Amino acid sequence: MVKLYKNFDINKNHKGSIILIGNFDGVHLGHQKLFKLAQKYKKKYNLKIGVINFDPMPKMFFNKSIKNFRLSSKIQKLNLLNNLAVDFIVTKKFDKTFSKTKSINFIKNILSNKLKARFIFVSNNFRFGNKREGDVKFLVQNEQKYKYQVVKPKPFLINKKIVSSSLIRSYLEKGFLQKANKLLDRKWSIEGMVQKGRQVGKKIGFPTCNIDIKDYVLAKPGVYAVSVSRKNNFKTLKGIANLGYRPTFNQKKILLEVHLFNFSGNLYNKYLSVEFLKFIRKEKKFKNINKLRSQIKLDLMIAKKAT
Repeated sequence: MVKLYKNFDINKNHKGSIILIGNFDGVHLGHQKLFKLAQKYKKKYNLKIGVINFDPMPKMFFNKSIKNFRLSSKIQKLNLLNNLAVDFIVTKKFDKTFSKTKSINFIKNILSNKLKARFIFVSNNFRFGNKREGDVKFLVQNEQKYKYQVVKPKPFLINKKIVSSSLIRSYLEKGFLQKANKLLDRKWSIEGMVQKGRQVGKKIGFPTCNIDIKDYVLAKPGVYAVSVSRKNNFKTLKGIANLGYRPTFNQKKILLEVHLFNFSGNLYNKYLSVEFLKFIRKEKKFKNINKLRSQIKLDLMIAKKAT
């Protein structure tokens, strides 16, 4: 099991490792390529692999107006990294004090003195230090002095586009779910606790599980075919979900509402993972409940055929 740290004071057996620095949001195909290369170095040099990431993500720290941004929750990211032969993960709290760290001090005090990094894997657009003053070129300039080697693999391209978390977010926001899932190499999913809602769905004949999406990226508001699983329960249930603002009921808060097929039971306060299989239609406001109910019946027919 991967060892987790909240700061750079790591165990002696983790010093002198291969270090990958980044947000790794979504742990997509581009990230996976990076980790596969790191695994080759691990085997060749008999070293451990460590990850440095930050919480909150620097972009969210500097721009407080960004509320919905993450492709994966912290728990999801840890689980995904655990599957990539990572030995330890440092999740450093990104705050005002740390943001003012000079780039040379990040290299000297953290990468060299504390971690004693042997190899440092970064993307070509990697920036670090106060006001993003440090870049890959600066890292390379300090290789010999601080006894590490920078590895910067070529970007991973699909259809001449660089696979990135930003591209996947834009696909989700536009409703291009299949394209996003392809780059993630899995079905995009939201995890969260089922909350008690206004029970509007139950009143119109379609009871739902309500999940607060917190700081997940807001995919295109609308109706989706989904697959749902519970924590510590390997059985998956198919269903249909509405992600958005529920304009027919004049709601302003973003909510994920999931109706499960062939299920009866109480899921309040249960932790669910909701995989998005297919985008069915965008969210719209209906003139009355009967028109909404008729549309839901049509949506259900489409969702039940999705795999």
